[in-house]
Amino acid sequence: MVWLEFLLWVVVILIAGTKATRYADVIAETTGLGRIWIGLLLLGIVTSLPELITGLSSVSLVSEAGIPDLGLGTLLGSCTFNLTILAVMDVLHRGGPVLNLASTRQMTSAGIGILLFVVAALGIFLGSGPTLGWVGGVSIALLTAYLLGAWWVFRSERNLNPPSVAAPPSLAEVGPVVSGLWFKFALTAVMIIVAGVRLSFVGNEIAEVTSWDTSFVGSLFLAFSTSMPELVVGISALRIGAIDMAVADVLGANMLDVTYIFLLDLFYAGGPIFSSVSDAHMVTALVAASMSLIVIVALRFRQERKTFFVISWYGVLLAGLYIFNAYALFISGVTQ
Repeated sequence: MVWLEFLLWVVVILIAGTKATRYADVIAETTGLGRIWIGLLLLGIVTSLPELITGLSSVSLVSEAGIPDLGLGTLLGSCTFNLTILAVMDVLHRGGPVLNLASTRQMTSAGIGILLFVVAALGIFLGSGPTLGWVGGVSIALLTAYLLGAWWVFRSERNLNPPSVAAPPSLAEVGPVVSGLWFKFALTAVMIIVAGVRLSFVGNEIAEVTSWDTSFVGSLFLAFSTSMPELVVGISALRIGAIDMAVADVLGANMLDVTYIFLLDLFYAGGPIFSSVSDAHMVTALVAASMSLIVIVALRFRQERKTFFVISWYGVLLAGLYIFNAYALFISGVTQ
């Protein structure tokens, strides 16, 4: 029955994710906010909430030893999986390297992601470090860096997408349309969040039933479960040609996933969370930073054709680093 429920929630995410992507694309065009900002923040928040709920449940609802490792590992592990989605999109895209169709402005978001990953790795290396109350200073630095980065991207996108001055439609004409789109998007977003959160718990149940909970296989399965919304949104955006929105969703979800460490730290009763996790997670953070750097290079130096016929060079590297990280976690014996 647990597998049947898993498939049921996957179908819900497939349907709701496809609809939400189409609504978000129209909202981006109608409001002038742009696909990058909509994907970075709007879709990023929606698709990353399952990771947050899973992480919070790991550090606040359960008191078993090692659970902070599961919470932090779910967030960081989802980041590496999310970046691997770009490799999947590259394979599915038949018109050449998929990142060729993405704006170079995405490099800013990827760069902010690298900064966040490096800060997280530093927090893992330092352990406790400076604190403010029971919250670690590194966690506060992550939140501050995200807010400043998101503000910078929003300001840049707003300057590049000014409101049109050529015969704009009246508010009476577009108001009901935009309101209807927001309502439909909100409805599908709630479906994605509920299904994604439930899917993460079902994935955990499957891991327990199959005894995967004590192995790296269970952790990778859980990371896959929580990242299902990003995968669905990415493929759906690819189908309608909204490449920028798909890439922005991946990068935005990653920025949020790392920033969610602040919330885990806030709700964790055992002190600063970085003092309670294994150093092995530093590998995941640095791998995610390296994968983000590859995305920047791919966006900056474009190639007309795929290097290996069906996949570009960066797709191979992204998939390779993901496998390397999984192997590193396996030999370290850490539950991600």
